Amino acid sequence: MAQKQSWDHNRRAKETKLEKASSLMQGKFVQTSDAKELLETLIDSGDRVVLEGDNQKQADFLSRTLETVDPEKVNHLHMIMSSISRPEHLNIFENGIASKMDFSYAGPQSTRVSQMISDGSLVVGDIHTYLELYGRLFIDLIPNVVLVAADKADRQGNLYTGYNTEETPVIVESAAFKDGIVIVQANEIVDQLPRVDIPSDWVDVVIQADQPYQLEPLFTRDPQNITELQILMAMMAIRGVYEKHNVQSVNHGVGFNTAAIELLLPTYGEQLGLKGKIIPNWELNPTPTLIPAIESGWVQSVHSFGGEVGMEKYIAARPDVFFVGKDGTMRSNRAFGQVAGQYALDIFVGSTLQIDQFGNSSTVTNGRLSGFGGAPNMGSNPTGRRHSTPAWQSLKPDDDPLAKGQKLVVQMVETFGSNKRPVFVDHLDAEDVRKEAKLANVPIMIYTEDTTHIVTEEGIAYLYKTDSMAERKQAIEAIAGVTPVGLRSKSETLKDLRNRGIVALPEDLGVKRTDAKRSLLAAKNMEEIVEWSKGLYNPPAKFRNWS
Repeated sequence: MAQKQSWDHNRRAKETKLEKASSLMQGKFVQTSDAKELLETLIDSGDRVVLEGDNQKQADFLSRTLETVDPEKVNHLHMIMSSISRPEHLNIFENGIASKMDFSYAGPQSTRVSQMISDGSLVVGDIHTYLELYGRLFIDLIPNVVLVAADKADRQGNLYTGYNTEETPVIVESAAFKDGIVIVQANEIVDQLPRVDIPSDWVDVVIQADQPYQLEPLFTRDPQNITELQILMAMMAIRGVYEKHNVQSVNHGVGFNTAAIELLLPTYGEQLGLKGKIIPNWELNPTPTLIPAIESGWVQSVHSFGGEVGMEKYIAARPDVFFVGKDGTMRSNRAFGQVAGQYALDIFVGSTLQIDQFGNSSTVTNGRLSGFGGAPNMGSNPTGRRHSTPAWQSLKPDDDPLAKGQKLVVQMVETFGSNKRPVFVDHLDAEDVRKEAKLANVPIMIYTEDTTHIVTEEGIAYLYKTDSMAERKQAIEAIAGVTPVGLRSKSETLKDLRNRGIVALPEDLGVKRTDAKRSLLAAKNMEEIVEWSKGLYNPPAKFRNWS
């Protein structure tokens, strides 16, 4: 007779851990001062630990507490984070508490990440897109412990995450239903929540944080910093991409180029007669630069990955546009936003730090391992998509009876970056980084086969029209300016590419360079955006530059 098999080992192990911590707990609640001891009790050496730290919302009380635990008690943690954003996220490796990291993005800490990889104090599992990392939480990176942030918790342990729900639900669910321990920092404990975003059944421990969690206005761009060169590029994008392809749904990456597009819709877009014809549906954070387009009737719907500091009152007053609950606050969801961005949009418009001669792009450069975030989800052609739209169909080849359309993936870059280095290069720095970080693949953000358009101050390369890599390289050279790549362009080749519609210069699109003036922006500074919002937008202090 076969020996009886135990099928609830993980559940019993969790119960044992929580029992060890019972002296620190009153129901689900733990005193702020006991947070360090709690983590030392509930986290075992070698555990897989998810720390909520996406590119806006930080479980910073828990990350600061984790940094202080005794490395003799807790060590060799395998950290899983969508964004490495704060110093203590890396201090825990230098302190001997953690040893391995799987992540998506490391913008604020990208230089330090690169240095720590070089000196061997940080081992990278893989660099992921957001969706990829979330997916692995349910497959081969199932967490033992998750550390997340909430706005409020009630006395039963239900959570309210408010405008910045972001990635909290997907993190919590991966642990709550696989016998992981869910530890939550809350800004405050209340008797009644505005709404329940995460039920108490999914939560094991709640600790009131010593201060509200950190939240960055990551997607806010001040119009006063938009240049005339960026306005010219935005005009070309509106005419040569949005209008040409009848784009209805869009995601904009963070940057001044896309902010310029948003601020040109009520002016330049109106002049072109495009209102009601292009981009009514959006997947992006509630960027303040979108307010003039919303107020002038360009935007029908906005679904967001996360909130944006200062936009709360404006969003609550515009429920026809945003996803707003009965309580009057927006519901964001980073995982659902990434799904929408990958499968439901006509177009992704983003930027990058380097594009090679073949059209591959990356934000990973020498000395800076920034990762990807969500760009590869937005900037890829999902082969599983089956529904079509006019924009997708406009890229369908004519000579293949089984052909289907394709997502428009646009890289919008100036030929030289803010560091005065050429954006267009023969070989990506990422090729060297792969060797140094011992990665299986070169960390390319968007591959050339997914990139359909490149927009620079020189013009637009319609890469989807090219029929060979040699022709693709010629199209890229034609709009790469005076970079080493661009200097290889020949005048006769450029003329041929323009005649065949593979490259378009501003004059080919009916765009006058002399019209690219800041006066064309619907709002030229933050004060004017506040005026557009009828006083509902409340910019963070660092953007309040008027009296």
